[in-house]
Amino acid sequence: MIIGEYQQKLGDKNRIAFPKKFREELGNRLIMTKGYEGCLVIMSPAQWEEMVSDAVSGPFVSGLVRDTSRFLLASATEIELDSQGRFVVPTYLKEYSELKLEGIFLGLGRWVELWGSEKWNKKRMEVEGESSAIGEKLVNLNPKPKS
Repeated sequence: MIIGEYQQKLGDKNRIAFPKKFREELGNRLIMTKGYEGCLVIMSPAQWEEMVSDAVSGPFVSGLVRDTSRFLLASATEIELDSQGRFVVPTYLKEYSELKLEGIFLGLGRWVELWGSEKWNKKRMEVEGESSAIGEKLVNLNPKPKS
């Protein structure tokens, strides 16, 4: 399972090392794209195909489908890890995520997020401060059937 938080330095030429634990789970060929809240999302090609078919499977005439396609697919890039597990973050994705000196990789079960450390620290504090309210909202989305 893809879990955990790992910090990595951003090196020369915008290279960063993908955590070994995640490499073991996902392999050396990956897809990276813009994620929500300003992070980057990284997944295997198989996971990418599944996510894309779920996210953009609606009718072409739908503005929401077109905008979601623009957001996810137009910003996507294939990455291949080098022998040391590193890859280059394209400039447009580096700018979007505000990735500067250090990146934070988060394993979230089915995918990995990459955050600029400053942006992640703000989001982490927000999520931790709202964790109880978030839990309550999730319970209301999936209520247990009554006996």
